[in-house]
Amino acid sequence: MPSQKILEAKREVVSALVEECKAAKSFVFADARGLTVFQDTAMRAELRKSKVSYKIVKNTTLTLLFKELGIEGLEDVFKGPTAIAFSTEDMIVPAKLLKEYADKYEKLSLKGGVLEGKPISVADVEALASIPSKEVLYGQVVYGLISPITKLAMLLNAIAEKAEAAGATTAAAVVAVSTEAAAE
Repeated sequence: MPSQKILEAKREVVSALVEECKAAKSFVFADARGLTVFQDTAMRAELRKSKVSYKIVKNTTLTLLFKELGIEGLEDVFKGPTAIAFSTEDMIVPAKLLKEYADKYEKLSLKGGVLEGKPISVADVEALASIPSKEVLYGQVVYGLISPITKLAMLLNAIAEKAEAAGATTAAAVVAVSTEAAAE
């Protein structure tokens, strides 16, 4: 039986982790056993740069942490060495980066995750990782909004050029050309 001092130290570790993880948008779990120091350092640097916290935590501590967070059903994930990655700013980045490094480093394997307070499978983590970044999504939305306007401008320009080439100076000629272009 551990002493009271050890139990208190463990409680402090768990409570500190709970405070750190309360605002997390998502969690991704991995087995990083076998990575070289160089690989681990490179991965951690990239995670830090993207504001993703990455820790290797004992499974008993993780079990207590997620019990405190009110998330259950992770018993199968917490077998063997477990690394946890999470971000308080973006729910996709931890999955995206760990998936990228799991593809790059054979020794790193995804184990699952948590999204919106519910456990998710490895397949779900990979699907989450495939979602484009916020900037790409913004670009796609803007392109979707601008595309019809651009096409209209190109059509009007073509009509004007055709009318000019035909030597049309009257409104009737412009209307005739525009009707012809719209029919094409």
